[in-house]
Amino acid sequence: MRPIHQVMAALLLGSAVAAAAEDAGVDPRLVEADAAYQEADELMGAGKWHEALPKAERALALREAVLGASDLKVADSLIMTGWIVYGAEGDCARAEPMLQRALSIREAILGKNHPAVARSLHRLCGLYTEQELFDKAELMCQRALAIKESVLGKSALEVARTLNMLGVISHNEGRYPRAEAFYQRTLAIYEAAPGRAHLNVETPLVNLAEIYSEQGMYDRAEPLLQRALTLLEEAVGKSDPGIAGVIEGLGELYLKQGLYDRAEPLLERAIAMDEAAYGKSSPVVANVLYKLGSLYESQGRYDRAEPLLERALAIQEATRGKSHLEVSRTLIVLGELQREQGAYDRAEPLLERALASLETAFGESHLDTAHALIGLADLHRDQGLYDRAEPLYERALAALETELGKSNPNLVRPLQGLAQLRLRQRRKAEALPLLARALSISEGRLRHEALDFSEARLASFLQFLGRDGDRLYSLARAYPDDEGARRLALTSALLLKGRSVEEAADTSRVILRSMGAGDREAFEHLRGLRTRLAQLSLDGPGKLAPAEYQQRLQRLEDDGDALEADLAKRSAPLRALTTLPSTADILQRATAALPRDGALVELVAYTDSPPVPRPGTPESRLPAQPRYLALALFPDGRTGTVDLGPADVLDKAALRLRAALASRDAHVQTAARELYRLAFKPLLPLLGNVRKVLLAPDGQLALVPFSAFHDGRRFLADAFDFTYLTSGRDLLPPPGDLPASASTSTVIFADPDYSAAPPAQASAPDGGVTLTQAERSYSVERFFSLERDNLSGPRWAPLPGTRLEAEAIHRLFPEAQAFLGADASKERLLHLPAPGILHIATHGFFLADAAASPGARALGAQDLSAGGATSRPPDPLLRSGLVLAGAGSRADIGSSLVTALELAGLDLWGTQLVVLSACDTGRGDVKRGQGVYGLRRAFIVAGAETLVVSLWKVDDETTHALMERYYRNLLAGQGRGAALREAMLSLRAQHPHPYYWAPFIALGSAAPLRGFASPTTHP
Repeated sequence: MRPIHQVMAALLLGSAVAAAAEDAGVDPRLVEADAAYQEADELMGAGKWHEALPKAERALALREAVLGASDLKVADSLIMTGWIVYGAEGDCARAEPMLQRALSIREAILGKNHPAVARSLHRLCGLYTEQELFDKAELMCQRALAIKESVLGKSALEVARTLNMLGVISHNEGRYPRAEAFYQRTLAIYEAAPGRAHLNVETPLVNLAEIYSEQGMYDRAEPLLQRALTLLEEAVGKSDPGIAGVIEGLGELYLKQGLYDRAEPLLERAIAMDEAAYGKSSPVVANVLYKLGSLYESQGRYDRAEPLLERALAIQEATRGKSHLEVSRTLIVLGELQREQGAYDRAEPLLERALASLETAFGESHLDTAHALIGLADLHRDQGLYDRAEPLYERALAALETELGKSNPNLVRPLQGLAQLRLRQRRKAEALPLLARALSISEGRLRHEALDFSEARLASFLQFLGRDGDRLYSLARAYPDDEGARRLALTSALLLKGRSVEEAADTSRVILRSMGAGDREAFEHLRGLRTRLAQLSLDGPGKLAPAEYQQRLQRLEDDGDALEADLAKRSAPLRALTTLPSTADILQRATAALPRDGALVELVAYTDSPPVPRPGTPESRLPAQPRYLALALFPDGRTGTVDLGPADVLDKAALRLRAALASRDAHVQTAARELYRLAFKPLLPLLGNVRKVLLAPDGQLALVPFSAFHDGRRFLADAFDFTYLTSGRDLLPPPGDLPASASTSTVIFADPDYSAAPPAQASAPDGGVTLTQAERSYSVERFFSLERDNLSGPRWAPLPGTRLEAEAIHRLFPEAQAFLGADASKERLLHLPAPGILHIATHGFFLADAAASPGARALGAQDLSAGGATSRPPDPLLRSGLVLAGAGSRADIGSSLVTALELAGLDLWGTQLVVLSACDTGRGDVKRGQGVYGLRRAFIVAGAETLVVSLWKVDDETTHALMERYYRNLLAGQGRGAALREAMLSLRAQHPHPYYWAPFIALGSAAPLRGFASPTTHP
């Protein structure tokens, strides 16, 4: 109810208007009609269609009563009322005669070539389009277009509206080139329009994005939607109902890319806005309900998907009729949902009904017809009705190839479906080429579509594509003797494992080495944002309210993600020039890169499911188990596959071994023998006499040193030379635009003075507010859960071994630049030009760890207890880092701890070796298939060729000895991996427990250093 003073004011105003009308001799009913018409128009503009309808009906009734049935104002009211009836209620049967009457009135009074007649034709065109009466719709539109162009000119806004409608007709018919041409003409007119008319570009932008999205051209669709959203939000605000369509479009795009976390909140927001504007029974709402239901169906959240889809179907059938395109789309998803749950008797009529409707309306080559064919083919395949499924798959493939070409992402699903059918028919030889083609299309999509993704978004996209890789790994496990299955699985591993870190590194390299000053300046701004985020995370909220603190963190994360994506987009053309080998030849290239006496072993953590399930087994009930698979590649091109077993068994064994190693457990050999038995002994028949193993581990196996495995007689360090890789892809030659000769300078950071005052901080690098000293007084133990003095801050234990280590390295490299004490600062490290060797010896941290022993290079002598877990940031790159000078200061911990997120912004392109001589520098969050997120990832992204990192808290004294021996071996010409192995074996003679000699692994290139002299030239 409105406040009483508003009601009285309206009554008084109405009385005054009526009195004035009587004085002027005007029928007061017409004045009331005009007021109602205006109010209805305003309510429509505000998206309140249901509220507008009674106003419009009142205006129509009054005008007919006063003016008769054939007046132009009556025609205006008929059009408004008819359009609201259609828009708010979807009632085409009631709306059409109103619009036809209006057209007849205007033609009779104004003639058949008047712009008002064209507008009536345009409205009828829209109505017929919604009814899928496309022939009638196009006739109306073409006639309207001819009138408008002849009377108003070809650049009039009215012309653009009709061109857009013609695009919609062609779009619905699946005539994409024709639709695109109409939309582009519409866009050009709106872009040239003055004033607020320019806002109309939103309509063709969204429509263009939709046809690109439907054709799998997602990289072309997203910029259009983002542009439309930005334009509208700036013009009308973020809560205006007019932006709901753009939000829905973005949500649908992310749904198709498998970015469910991004899609879900957008679709939910669009539903809320549309329900507020059109009511809960509007076909507009139903369309978004269908998309959100599709999202839940894709995730297997059937209990959430089904009610949304059922509700959408009921609205669509009531408002659109039972054979509308939107009804058919909802039927397909509902049918697939039932099939996946094994309700075949419910699925079949839904899918058959959708197919019959689509074939009748659009023919066999329409995209939606193809999707219905695939859904029905999947059903018959799962039922074991292979003869019925096969022609449906083949028809769908033919239609999609005809409409979209032979490399479109829409082909992946029918190719995989047909391949699975061939496997069930025991026709494996015919299935493998289909799977190879699907893999090639997915890889092409990844290269084309994801070049401008931020790292976080790329990781989500790779997780989505990883399902296809899992199917290939399952196939290799099921058919270990099949060379084709093994090669497909190896190709998938070479392409997808660790792909996100490679793409991030490639972006950094191109920007820092090949692009202009403006791009490098933007990259510096990104570094500033990351530093600001790290400092704010480390220093905590201080006097900021928790909500404001979280908002600042989120704003920095969002700004960084957007800038990262923008930089990726800018660098994409240059990155594409040095792209990976094709799926057809990457295996051959990796084979050629192997040393003659070595072998590549890809360890893959994946979800295994049977490639040939029993007929009638619902998709949702197929057994799925996390497992490990070993894939081997040899220099002569041979391949091999070994199933290592359930992942939980190996992961627990890996955790037990790491715990035993880190705690100096006297019974460490028991755990070392167990993991050897599970993870390495099964490989011995494959490896034969090979002793040089290039190992690309996955999952928890990435956090244990294979050299510390024990075969019952000896540690594997005595028998095997391990080189660790993110993926066998690391073996391929680096991009051709890297500097011809790497740097030969050496820089050492060691023995930081933790008590030194932190450097003065400049203004916030992101342009935001710099925290005051009072705000920085936040207790550090809430972040690190450290014990601390009330006055002196965290007690970082001094590490005398790091200074001895630095001095020993400096004697070997007299030209080295050493930063010790107060000079070993975060500021110096973050602005360091790329050296040939970078050695950092200090405390390291990864926040999720066990207690450090006295003398360890961890967070002082303190523990990272579980009590502070709630205040730790979710990003593992903010929970991993190094401790530098000034870290003992209570005031500003963020200026002394450098996180992995910040270190990823270093320019280390040309740096041959980075040694992180500290605790836990190889630890991090394990992301299946994408490596370990922590310091190791940061330095790879920054460009380091080889990285030496630790897997637990290392001892200060023995680490000093190990490192000195390592560098002597390097200067003697040994490879970067072999030199570490020899140093480990040498140290073991004095310290036999692997806690002391086995904590470090070398990741990346194992080749000798280039350009460094032999130690014989040094005193």
